Amino acid sequence: MNGSGRTDALELPPGARPDVGFDRAAHRRTDAEWLERAWADSLVVLVDKGRALIRDEPPGLVLTPAGEVDPGAERYFLGEDLQGRVYFAVQTPIAEPPPGTRQANVREVGHVLDEPDASLFITAVALVNWHATHRYSPRTGKPTTVAQGGWTRVTDDGETLFPRTDPAVIVLVHDGVAGPEGRCLLGHNGAWTAPGWARRYSCLAGFVEPGEPAESTVVREVDEEVGVQVRDPHYIASQSWPFPGSLMLGYLAVADPDQPVRVDADEITDARWFTRAEVARSLAGDETDFGLPMASSIAHYLVRTWLSWPQA
Repeated sequence: MNGSGRTDALELPPGARPDVGFDRAAHRRTDAEWLERAWADSLVVLVDKGRALIRDEPPGLVLTPAGEVDPGAERYFLGEDLQGRVYFAVQTPIAEPPPGTRQANVREVGHVLDEPDASLFITAVALVNWHATHRYSPRTGKPTTVAQGGWTRVTDDGETLFPRTDPAVIVLVHDGVAGPEGRCLLGHNGAWTAPGWARRYSCLAGFVEPGEPAESTVVREVDEEVGVQVRDPHYIASQSWPFPGSLMLGYLAVADPDQPVRVDADEITDARWFTRAEVARSLAGDETDFGLPMASSIAHYLVRTWLSWPQA
């Protein structure tokens, strides 16, 4: 999962964890008869605008028996657990959460969900998002229908569409210095205007362009966003990020903090260097003039990874 072998002591973020106890069972997707039989006794992740039902005590994904779901709804096969229980996803309005439950998205609760709940939730949302935007062929405009248990869509003349995942990089830039005075470079995105986000700083990120290696994206995006040249991009881990359908490839990279920081005002309103001591205080919940990425994100994981190394 990572290229360094040094992140084993840290719990991987949601979407980067192995699918413990959850088998995607791809060999079942083309067996329409088996899928129809399995539906009757399956459990379903209900997805409404990227949100699902969550139980807080203890934290967990609320699963609905298939018999309580609209039989005419499109269903997407997610897989099986080690006990042979089958799971599907369905997009449907959730009007009134049952007592003791609430609607939440991956950002809000991904970090508190155990497996297989985290994988089920993320996979369900990613599939629902893809199906919602591929009702028609982008090539011919013809209507498409669900096939292979929800893992493809097809037109009546045989064109097949496969779920799309867009690769993006996210990078924690640091100075390579050991100890509490070592520094990392974080930025504030101009789109972060919601309450509680006004002083939040995070890793720099951007989409991989056609024909571009991910490592080249790291170098290009940091240069474009803050005008800093980086070296030694080092892959750490990945995270599925279904907003709406990205795969975040997490890196650390080294830069000279004496370089001037010149932000791209269209995206980044501020960027600055933070010491390990400052970052540690913020993560500990002590009073600081800045916030850090949410705990469910790979950005948070990259920050903690850098913080934990005696020399990044």
